[in-house]
Amino acid sequence: MMRHRNRRLATIGVAAVILSAAIGLALFALNDAVVFFYSPSEIAAEAPQSGQRIRVGGLVLDGSVAEAATGGVSFVITDGAEQVRVRFDDILPDLFREGQGVIAEGSFGDGDVFVAQTVLAKHDETYMPPEVAEALRETGVWQGDEDE
Repeated sequence: MMRHRNRRLATIGVAAVILSAAIGLALFALNDAVVFFYSPSEIAAEAPQSGQRIRVGGLVLDGSVAEAATGGVSFVITDGAEQVRVRFDDILPDLFREGQGVIAEGSFGDGDVFVAQTVLAKHDETYMPPEVAEALRETGVWQGDEDE
């Protein structure tokens, strides 16, 4: 027969194992949901793995928006120093314009073209996504409001 003290230790041990397994499963599940943000300069310095889901942000290069031969749209995102060509096979947001800030979420295929599943455009003249603003400030392209 187990003594009260041994039973309590066994219960604590089983609870610790179950808690560890739950934490491990949660971290494993969240690993696929994490999407990293990159600027075009960071991609040029160290390209992400092919098929890795990422976000690329910057300004839409003037004169770069064109209808793709396979349907959809292609355009270039720049941070002033480097550029990333993007292909998007869906309808662009109404606020999407050349020279404006965007974030594209997707992955690189076999080539150097970024295939976006989602494109987010800024919603007014004063908003710039924080990640995009920081990347553009680092290259000196965008200063934004000085009082931020």
